[in-house]
Amino acid sequence: MTIKSRIRVIPHYPRQGVMFRDITTLLQDPIGFRITIHELVNRYANTKIDRVAGIEARGFIIGSALAFQLGVGFVPIRKKGKLPFETIGHDYQLEYGADRIEMHVDAVAKSDHILLVDDLLATGGTAEAAVSLIESMGATVVECCFVIDLPNLGGRKRLEEHGQKVFALCEFKDD
Repeated sequence: MTIKSRIRVIPHYPRQGVMFRDITTLLQDPIGFRITIHELVNRYANTKIDRVAGIEARGFIIGSALAFQLGVGFVPIRKKGKLPFETIGHDYQLEYGADRIEMHVDAVAKSDHILLVDDLLATGGTAEAAVSLIESMGATVVECCFVIDLPNLGGRKRLEEHGQKVFALCEFKDD
């Protein structure tokens, strides 16, 4: 079984016409979760990475397991108001409105090499905002890493146009 085959597809969630890619089935499968982290560790084992940054919330799961295996620190990137210490934030546009992500002001240092991780790349807006947030602190994003890419939604192109390298373990091209 592949990683892709362990991901549940939920039609019309959270709204009509959306095919939601649910990684909880991958995470609850001990072999699937292990393969996922193992493949990512193999990819990044010889890459200069000081910290892994994970985007709320499923990026925390993949990112923290990956950081642990790589022997580096983990940085949570959260929605506004969720972190307890002084934060720096970045506002960005959503399809219907705006949002803000934040991280602690001491989460990354100048010249740090950061691996950005999330479960899914769709339009790329949140990932692009996270890249901008990390870069505003003087750190470098070495790559944007995802379990799933939905290439028809343009997120990869958007991040690559921002100068980022993008990697995903699998794609769903039918969205």
